[in-house]
Amino acid sequence: MIIDTHAHMLPQSTLEALRSESNNFPSINLIESEEKYQLSFNGEKPTRPIMPKLRMFLERAQFLLSNGIDLQISGGWLDSFGYEIEPEEGADWSRFLNEGMLTDCKGRDELVPLATVPMQSGKLAAKVLQEAVKAGMPGAMIGTQPHGGYGNLDDPDLDEFWEIAAELQVPIVIHPMFGSDDARLHDMQMMNAVGRVCDVSVAISRMLFKGHLTRYDGLTIIASTGGGALPYMLGRLERNFKAFPDLVGDPVQEFHKLYFDSIVFQPDILQFLSKKVGVEKIMLGSDYPFPIGDQEPRSVIDKAGFSESDQELMLTGNARKLFRL
Repeated sequence: MIIDTHAHMLPQSTLEALRSESNNFPSINLIESEEKYQLSFNGEKPTRPIMPKLRMFLERAQFLLSNGIDLQISGGWLDSFGYEIEPEEGADWSRFLNEGMLTDCKGRDELVPLATVPMQSGKLAAKVLQEAVKAGMPGAMIGTQPHGGYGNLDDPDLDEFWEIAAELQVPIVIHPMFGSDDARLHDMQMMNAVGRVCDVSVAISRMLFKGHLTRYDGLTIIASTGGGALPYMLGRLERNFKAFPDLVGDPVQEFHKLYFDSIVFQPDILQFLSKKVGVEKIMLGSDYPFPIGDQEPRSVIDKAGFSESDQELMLTGNARKLFRL
């Protein structure tokens, strides 16, 4: 069973259900125009259009078949998480998204959904995670900025969420957000090419310096997009600790507790990552359905010269174990 551990969805049926339940979400607006769907939170600028490939299943099934992938573990769409809305409404919104994903994945043996949780409140995020795991979701995908356009995952407000995630021993995929105030990223698709890597690297670096993976025994973190720049700047993080030990904790031991997806595109980069963290910490990922994702996700593993047993771990074994499949 070949398993893709990094993908996204926002089912069409969820959007259609929102029409009739819009009164439950006063801060959320569904914008429809000529088969184009967008969301708006708190009356702010609408999200990017929700791609048909996010909403529909036919092309997803074709993608899985053409790439020889048997199972896809899919989170939601980061733009739809709504971290910027009021916490109680945000918790109900996360529940609504989770119920929609569970309903649409029922009977589809090739899809397993990950939970969305309201990161704007650690207490509510912990509660929704517990509910989602009880409902059958094997983990969660979260964004790097718990208030939508700002915030840090090491914020003390989120301690209760990390405690519950560690207690449940379910994987938490940390995924970069879309958007930045850095004007240098606003053209040439620099937000996708560079900004996302920076975003996930900053968010997880802070957690490493704060010692979250030691503090919360049993916490399982998957650093998406191959860990961003983390594997390649670990020496610099370590040097920062040695230079300023009164300000930060040692990040190296923390780093080696992370898991990673394979979305690095180049076989020699994947080889480097494997030498840094071990093949038992890497899992196949595609970032379906986005253009910046890997359109042939198995290729980077196939071409990197790994042994059959190492390939089996990255394509199958690690994900089976981590997500308890």
